[in-house]
Amino acid sequence: MTSHQTTSTQAVQPTPLSKSNHDSLQGKVVWVTGAGSGIGEACALAFGQAGAKVILTGRRQHALDAVAKSIEAQGGHAQVIAGDMMDRKRVMAIAAEIDSSYKALHILVNNAGLNVLERNWSVLTPDQANYVIEGNLSSAFYGVIAALPIMRRQGDGLLIHTSSWAGRFVSKVSGPAYSAAKHGVVAMSYAINQEEFRHGIRSTVICPAEVATPILDKRPVPVSAEDRANMLQSEDLARSVLHVASAPKHVCINEIVISPTWNRSYL
Repeated sequence: MTSHQTTSTQAVQPTPLSKSNHDSLQGKVVWVTGAGSGIGEACALAFGQAGAKVILTGRRQHALDAVAKSIEAQGGHAQVIAGDMMDRKRVMAIAAEIDSSYKALHILVNNAGLNVLERNWSVLTPDQANYVIEGNLSSAFYGVIAALPIMRRQGDGLLIHTSSWAGRFVSKVSGPAYSAAKHGVVAMSYAINQEEFRHGIRSTVICPAEVATPILDKRPVPVSAEDRANMLQSEDLARSVLHVASAPKHVCINEIVISPTWNRSYL
């Protein structure tokens, strides 16, 4: 005979609909990687405007300082802790510094990423492949591994990862290394939810199609100003990230796939 254990649960009260739930982000500790430009910069600015305490990480100190200055000019709180997310020891040290300073980490925006010009198998070298995989997948893993102990201790946490349209649909434009790494980010996020829901931790992966960010400058074929204007903009992604971050704790938005209306992959 098999016995079944039952647990009583209290019904979750629905969150009232309002014009904005961003008030829930007031005072939250938010770590944004790749925060010096593009999507990371837009997300950092949005969280700063929402009243969060924003920690900015990236490789370019001057770019991070400029973003922090913009946040503070609008009355927000920002701290720069520069570092390369491909350096696992540095990532762990940054998380330890955040924990020491704030005794909390509520949200990780796992956004650091890169690509190379060599995007065909005929020209891709092992070093280039390794660089892309480390810069997009390994770096994301390091951020998660560094953040989870703090979030487990809290019994609360949200991880938001920037994958790509190429993380859902293999893209010749992005190249094999980038497509493979971003597919890995999607799998990583779902694996987090499978294990960490028990600790009140949620993970969301966002898969945007083309976004008009500086990474486009690394395209083998130059992208015109007209095409860039038709793409998603960094602010579009920041709105999506804030939507995820503002959801009630009992809601896990597992994945968002988003594209511009003028989607060049359909041509």
